[in-house]
Amino acid sequence: MFYFDYSATTPVNSEILAAFEKMNHQFYANVGSMHTAGTNANDKLSVARAEVANFLGVKSEEIIFTSGATESNNLIIQGVADARKNEGKHVITTMIEHSSVYDTYRYLEEFHGFEVTYLPVDENCRIRLSDLQAALRDDTILVSIMHVNSEVGSIQPVEQAIELIRTHSTAYIHLDMVQSFTKIPYTFANLDIDFASISMHKIYGLKGSGLLYRRTGTKLVRRMFGGMQEFGVRGGTANTPANMVVGLTIALALKESEQKHTYVNAFHVQLREFLQQYDFIKINTPEKNYSPYIMNFSVTGMNSDTILYTLDEAGICISTKSADVAKAQLPSRILYAMSNCEQRATSGVRISLSHLTTQAEFDYLLEQLTTIFQA
Repeated sequence: MFYFDYSATTPVNSEILAAFEKMNHQFYANVGSMHTAGTNANDKLSVARAEVANFLGVKSEEIIFTSGATESNNLIIQGVADARKNEGKHVITTMIEHSSVYDTYRYLEEFHGFEVTYLPVDENCRIRLSDLQAALRDDTILVSIMHVNSEVGSIQPVEQAIELIRTHSTAYIHLDMVQSFTKIPYTFANLDIDFASISMHKIYGLKGSGLLYRRTGTKLVRRMFGGMQEFGVRGGTANTPANMVVGLTIALALKESEQKHTYVNAFHVQLREFLQQYDFIKINTPEKNYSPYIMNFSVTGMNSDTILYTLDEAGICISTKSADVAKAQLPSRILYAMSNCEQRATSGVRISLSHLTTQAEFDYLLEQLTTIFQA
């Protein structure tokens, strides 16, 4: 199998699996139990939390372990909406968010009377700062922005957006950092944000494992009742072994991250040059401000599923949209938002790369794409 769908999920690093198995055998006790096994597990969990906080440059109590970014996004958006609804019922997000953000805002709009501004994007799949500034109001309580778009890889101008929000509003700032965390250059501690959501399975960690960053002093109403775990934000027995290896997952993802970025970008550039040979192909990933791990393009006159299944028969795994909506037989919401073209939105293909990608695998991909395009 030739795997080019790393943006959907990644294989688990063998070192993380070994550590997880070890933790499962040694620290299986409930961290809420008062006996020695329970307190030992709780102490180990506290060390793991501090390790993660140290990587991010934040306080330990600002790290909430969750099952992943979908849960984190829901906890943040719904929790802030409940906590601050008496201050205002206007919220802002973008047209290109992951469904766990986009659909949650739709839920607030439909069932709780919130007014939602969905920021449009330009042809490079980036928000316009002028649109953001115009949307900010006195009653805006939350702004959610995806740092790196999961379909086309565009990097949003988050630093400038944060400055605008801080200058013109008291809204909380939430970044979905699933596709940016450890993959593109930035310093987490330098981002003046209130909330962030991160998944481990996107960086060679365990599925069902993630975290929520919550700045101290922010208002957040919990969504799950019946327990006061995770500082009262997320009730339920802790997935202690999985949480204990989050720090290791981040450490391994950060190891030689610049070299990984350079290595993957070389493939990205090669792929772009290859696609530019064909005048019936429109490259959707921008030439600037992009993540090299993602390449998205549309093929005129060809449905994206045809390409996917043809490559699948050749043993190559790609995707046409983000995995959260891949089975829906609809045009890509993201491609339509940036192009206003239904044909382009129905013929999009996403190839996602990794530092694990070999030259032989990449050459085979180009060989098979050539066969498809020249048929």
